[in-house]
Amino acid sequence: MRCSVYAAPPVIKTEIFARVPDSLRARENPRRQSGVARDCFLEGPSFDRDGILYVTNIPYGQIFRVSPVGEFTLVATYDGEPNGLKLHRDGRIFIADHKQGLMLLDPRSGKVEAFLDRPHGERFKGLNDLIFGKNGDLYFTDQGESAARLDRAALSPARRRPARAAARQCAEPERPGIDAERRHPLPRRAP
Repeated sequence: MRCSVYAAPPVIKTEIFARVPDSLRARENPRRQSGVARDCFLEGPSFDRDGILYVTNIPYGQIFRVSPVGEFTLVATYDGEPNGLKLHRDGRIFIADHKQGLMLLDPRSGKVEAFLDRPHGERFKGLNDLIFGKNGDLYFTDQGESAARLDRAALSPARRRPARAAARQCAEPERPGIDAERRHPLPRRAP
């Protein structure tokens, strides 16, 4: 018998807000993601200042925009495996791409370009997720398929390229966290 000092959490009834339409799914030739054939695999949800939701479709190198009424629009398709996605306070959209590195998306044109792909001449192991600090610095996990590290890219609107500094090795961080003041990175493991 388990005994807890905490009350059971309340049950929250959920409903489906939006569904990727069949026209945007790859039903004919599904790709494998995590060893499973998938016609779509969404990650990286992030809202812009207008309340528009952006998500990645990892196995197909796609970025979708989801309207407040749940309508999907394909923003970009490129040769990558986009996982994490975050919007910087200056409006730029950054993507942690497992295959290509740290990417930058122009949501108007759909152009995706490398922002940081070969730091110090070496490739990343496989970027997973990212988060911004209060000062605008970008923290991202580079976990690949094995031991991971949490990295930091100091960004400013005036700089095209970040000043990158590796933080520390961590045991399997999937999503970087940040302290309450949004000043210090906290590697955390996905539940």
